[in-house]
Parts: sequence; structure tokens; C-alpha cells
Amino acid sequence: MFRWIADTIESLGYAGIAALTFLENIFPPIPSELVIPLAGFVAAQGVLRPQWVIAAATIGSLAGSTAWYVLGRRVGKARLHRWVEQHSRWLTLSTDDLGRVDVWFKSHGAWAVCLGRMVPGIRTLISLPAGFTGMPLWRFLTYSALGTLA
Repeated sequence: MFRWIADTIESLGYAGIAALTFLENIFPPIPSELVIPLAGFVAAQGVLRPQWVIAAATIGSLAGSTAWYVLGRRVGKARLHRWVEQHSRWLTLSTDDLGRVDVWFKSHGAWAVCLGRMVPGIRTLISLPAGFTGMPLWRFLTYSALGTLA
């Protein structure tokens, strides 16, 4: 994987960085913990400009997280509630739990998105409840960008 990531950055530059961070958000086994340091190394060698590396990585990451957000919006609360009702036994989750999450996310969701974008594993999944709860896209993107940049 290391060689593929390094080759992608070397051959595609900023577009490769954006594509890799996009894919990392869609398919979490691609580690941003490898993509970003390699991109930074290439920038430190003077091949790429650091500010454009940051911009490319942020754009790719936001595009990937937006895909999960849109999935959450399209699935919606009603479909999610039906699915949890059908599978609550093995999920150990109830529709009452979903209601509590909905209330909590509506009051703290923006900061949850911001902080969640900084945590591996959570950074992908935090976009789903933002979509499920109907967080406005502009708010999701703002807090997601803040967390991504941090």
C-alpha cells in the first residue's frame, strides 16, 4: 500500500493527494496517517507547495465525508428507524436510543463533527448521523472543514 500511495502522489501530485484523501474517507482501510505524511515529505522536498498540499487534502477529505453525509440524508431517519426495529436484537440498539442520539446530535452535532473528523475511524462515520439528523449541508461542511484542517 505504501508504494501505491507514494506512486500516486508522485505521479498525480495535488490531484493524487485529493483522490487519496477522498478514497480514505470512502474506504477507511486507506490510511490518511500514511497519505498526509508522505504528501508533507514531498512538499518538504520542494516538489509540491505545502499550502496546496493542505488544500488538496482538505478538498479530497471533504468530498469523501460529503458522500457519507449524502448517504445519511438519502437513507433518512424513517428508513433507519425501520431497520433498527427489524434488527434491534443483534444491534443492541433501540429506536428510543436513536431518538436520544437525534436530540443529542441536534444540540452538539456541529462540534461532534468537528472533533470526530480528527479521530481515525470516527472521521468517516461521523458524517452519517449528520446526514440522518438533517444537519444543514453548509453547517456540516463548515465544521467538517475545521476538523479536517486541524
